[in-house]
Amino acid sequence: MSLENCIVGIVEDDPIMGESLVQRLTLEGMTVKWWQSGAEAVRDIQGTRFGAIVCDIRLPDVSGEAVFREAVKGPDAPPFLFVTAFGDIDQAVSLMRAGAGDYVTKPFEMDDFLMRLSDLVRHRRDEATGVLGISPAIKEVERMLRRVARLPSSLLITGETGSGKEVAARFVHAASAATGSPFMAVNCAAIPADLLESELFGHEKGAFTGAAMRHLGYAERTGDGTLFLDEIGEMRPELQTKLLRLIEERAFHRVGGEKPIPFRGRLLTATNGDLETLVASGRFRQDLLYRINVVSVRMPALRERSEDIPWLMERFFEEFSDHGEGSLKGIGALAEEAALAHSWPGNVRELRNRMERGIGLALGEWLMPGDLFPEMFRAATDIGERLGSLEDARLDAERRHILRALSATGGEIAAAAKLLNVGRTTLWEKMRRLRVRFDG
Repeated sequence: MSLENCIVGIVEDDPIMGESLVQRLTLEGMTVKWWQSGAEAVRDIQGTRFGAIVCDIRLPDVSGEAVFREAVKGPDAPPFLFVTAFGDIDQAVSLMRAGAGDYVTKPFEMDDFLMRLSDLVRHRRDEATGVLGISPAIKEVERMLRRVARLPSSLLITGETGSGKEVAARFVHAASAATGSPFMAVNCAAIPADLLESELFGHEKGAFTGAAMRHLGYAERTGDGTLFLDEIGEMRPELQTKLLRLIEERAFHRVGGEKPIPFRGRLLTATNGDLETLVASGRFRQDLLYRINVVSVRMPALRERSEDIPWLMERFFEEFSDHGEGSLKGIGALAEEAALAHSWPGNVRELRNRMERGIGLALGEWLMPGDLFPEMFRAATDIGERLGSLEDARLDAERRHILRALSATGGEIAAAAKLLNVGRTTLWEKMRRLRVRFDG
């Protein structure tokens, strides 16, 4: 990640250390602001958008923690990379829990320092541009996921079908130290219940009829990476017991195996249901829920973050238009308006599918509402054929209104004409033309 064109603040009272950092970061193409006291840093941080702040924990006037806590009171606070002596590690870890970005201990390797600083700057830029979206709701989810990514804790992602739970899990994996290791996604609802155990934990040769050779399951193939179990609420109770054992003992057995296999990965889970309700009905283990729900993040439905709809449409357009053979120039304003008016019961997955189909089948130069929602236009045509003309609708309304007047007057023509504010002859003529008959 290039650090060029980034503004970094350094809070360091040691002139040798400060000068060394300024020189190296300047060589990396960064603009550097150096403060030798905490009070100076607190005064200046609010006025500039910094990519990151490098801060010594021990300063001559105030602590680095005090600088951090003052900085985060303002809007758009920058991430902090703390520089600490070995004896201050506990304080640095506490600051990480409070929202600081990272820390390095003295003495540190410059390459490691630059890598950590680069990660903070990248995250800062990602937060500004949006990775999952640009709405306040999804940016708050992003911030939470970035913090969770640095922790080893189990994570439960909740949300409606199609809201992006697997995308969030992949986001956590990519932002974690395991990013170079496998990401194994398992949909517990898509695999037949009698096969899920074998797919998840593997099996030994001859473990059951048809097991012609040893099979390594998802848990074993995860290695040091991430195992993501989607729709965890669909897992059978007996398999829940084995998953609980994997979490508690960090080990599992292949089907038909006697030797425990160590589980080295991180477990992420997701559900579109209410696990508390499943626990109450006896369909989900409460102790397992406690284990997988150390940290919980809810993915908002697309209708709750309408600002992301045009943003997502543009990204799907870029993705799918590269594969098409048409001459689409872009997304029409009417298509965007139609998308914003839609309720999106299928969430982001539905939007993605509609964009893929619309782009593939569009005949014009611009993506239009009919390309996104062809069923609406077919329905409108069918309704139009059933409705008839506007003149037919007017005459039918007039016929019903005359019948209501006749009913109110017991069929007396003169009284009905008076109610309708027309002459008796006029009412007779309309009744004849509209074929109105009143039988009481």
